[in-house]
Amino acid sequence: MDIIEPILAIAEKLYALCGEVQANKKRCKRLADRVSTLVELVEAVKVHGFGTVTKPEQVKNGLKQLKLTLESALTVVMKYTSFSYLKRITKAYELGEEFSSLNERLNDAAQLLSLALQVDHRESIEKVFQEATRRREDEEDRQSDSEELRNLLQSLAQESKGMNTTVDAVRKTVDQTQRDMQDIKDILLESLKKPCLHLQDIREIKPEELTYSFPAKPLLKCSHSELYKGTYNKFTVAIKRYSCPRNSNPSPSELRSIFNKEVETMKRFESPNILRMFGICVQDENGPNPSYLIVMEYCEKGSLRQVLDSKSNLLWDRKTQMCLDAARGLYRLHQSEEKFKVHGSIRSCSFLVAAGYRVKLGGFELARTETSLQKNKSKKNSAFHYSSPQLLQNINHHYDKACEIYSFGIVLWEIATQDVPFKDCSSHSQIYQKVCVEKVTEPLPTDCPKQLKELINACRSFEPFLRPTAGVLVDMLLKMVEED
Repeated sequence: MDIIEPILAIAEKLYALCGEVQANKKRCKRLADRVSTLVELVEAVKVHGFGTVTKPEQVKNGLKQLKLTLESALTVVMKYTSFSYLKRITKAYELGEEFSSLNERLNDAAQLLSLALQVDHRESIEKVFQEATRRREDEEDRQSDSEELRNLLQSLAQESKGMNTTVDAVRKTVDQTQRDMQDIKDILLESLKKPCLHLQDIREIKPEELTYSFPAKPLLKCSHSELYKGTYNKFTVAIKRYSCPRNSNPSPSELRSIFNKEVETMKRFESPNILRMFGICVQDENGPNPSYLIVMEYCEKGSLRQVLDSKSNLLWDRKTQMCLDAARGLYRLHQSEEKFKVHGSIRSCSFLVAAGYRVKLGGFELARTETSLQKNKSKKNSAFHYSSPQLLQNINHHYDKACEIYSFGIVLWEIATQDVPFKDCSSHSQIYQKVCVEKVTEPLPTDCPKQLKELINACRSFEPFLRPTAGVLVDMLLKMVEED
């Protein structure tokens, strides 16, 4: 019962702060409403104790996760209370994404609690957190906040025309300084020139809309595809090119049908920490050797493994932020629809690194389409270095989220050490001996922050039930980042 009072105290602070925010007001209000519903249940547990619930241990676990999420929400909302006009413009999409993540985490807590609470309590949770209603409300709030931002931009644009007025007048209207006014003008001008990444639809792209260096030397080449750098709709993109002889299967029409179905799935992956897919392009479709191109976001620093191999001097605050980015990508994937509940191949080369060392989860780009395009369907390397003890012990063990969290723990270890996991082991038997027999977990640097060390070790726990969920990882890493 010791956890209940802290939850109620955090919730009370959240209510007060939500009334003071200057940005994302609608979404902040919705966040407070959802917290209120969960707090009613917490208060019921406070009054009646755990004796009235069907699964007390599950409720206790749900309360612990709810406390973590509320702490994250409090941190995020506190940032909004003092945001200037300039930050509201430059951070609008990023902040909205933080609210989406928080709402998903609150939903996780709601679902966990609803499984164990009495029916009357369960119904009150389901009414507020029903998925279809929740997504519709979130979209309405997003549009409302976006409209407010557009109005603000228009207002600032009109005010900027009066730059010939006195310095004092300018300071009164735009954050009190001429510098902010000039910065805002620059942002406005740039926003007119540059399209927004997250507003691009995933679709079939016409060949004339793409520019790339084929047949010049590709960035990467493997048995079934080549990777090029190109441009699409003013974006720098990565283009994966496949050759598909006319007499091969499946047919172009079948591929297009598969692609259209996948588009609907990929739209659920919208996140700054998921590699952005733009679509597919068919070149020379009626010729003897049509080419199929998968067009995706370009990450200038390459894969996470390449960044770590470069031996860049990464400080702990940057490493922790990279771990958070990666966890957000994994969490977004785990929250997506059923067939993509797990990635299936989590390793350091599955993550890409963009400017500013922002990490994005990739490696599953239009997975069914890509599989259909591959002429050689040889199995990938099993990557035993990332396999959980359960998979090493039994190749037929069901691959689930707990297995994936173990793999992710190895990735976090790589970020912390900038080293290669089990680099002296080259076979399944050697990895099995280390992990399952000797129960070795490779050491972390002595200067690794204590909380990060504990989290990485928890992910690499031998027993699946000791490993945290992706949502808990996000909450804990966000807390670490904010405390740096």
